[in-house]
Amino acid sequence: MTPEQVAAASKPTALELGDVFTRCPTTLRRARLLGVPAWAFYVTGRAGALGDVRAETVAAALGFLDPDAVADGWDAARRVVAPVEVAAATLVECCRWGEERLDTLTGVSRLAALLGRAVEAADASGMPLFAAWRTMPVPVRTAGARAAVGLRLLREYFTGAHLIAVRAAGMTPLEAVLAGPEGEAGAVACGWTPPYPPVGPLVRRRLWAEAVTDRLAAPAFAALGPADGTELVELLTATRAHLSGPG
Repeated sequence: MTPEQVAAASKPTALELGDVFTRCPTTLRRARLLGVPAWAFYVTGRAGALGDVRAETVAAALGFLDPDAVADGWDAARRVVAPVEVAAATLVECCRWGEERLDTLTGVSRLAALLGRAVEAADASGMPLFAAWRTMPVPVRTAGARAAVGLRLLREYFTGAHLIAVRAAGMTPLEAVLAGPEGEAGAVACGWTPPYPPVGPLVRRRLWAEAVTDRLAAPAFAALGPADGTELVELLTATRAHLSGPG
């Protein structure tokens, strides 16, 4: 597989699995223990790696979330706890989830190694969230934990690349969400409120942005080479199947 093919094939799974731990009941319990509402925990858990910055900076970095909703969540969390502490708690939960759900996965050590190589080789230019997360120390080093963190980092890498591509396509982040597979439901989940612009004229631009996203992300996978890139895709597919089973 070429690097672009690996990027295109990896992207859906990385976007899905890199975020699934945030919906785990144990993760949500951590939010309650910190005294932070779920939405505020999500926003600050992702952006807290940037440090104690203004809400406008957070909204710009997150991109696809409504800025007003971001400000509500960010400010609510900041009144209770420092943003970097929320990010650190999120990372602990990511590792905990990886230990619980991925340590028993066949090939997890290899998955963690390949994800680590791709993340290390990735160019973080224009991707502040990915860059910030990549510098955070990983508190747990089992294979499952390392794989979970790798998935989380890869998700931020793809999201950052897609935000760049969407703006290059002349679309707003809201337009990109509306033209995506979840449509208005996706916009609601990202905090945007109606009325929404028409979607029809946006679909072709979004398809172009998806292709550009794959090109922007490809250099990270070029570091793996064709054989290891193909193996990564296979391991990601196996991981998704493993997680769709019981437990």
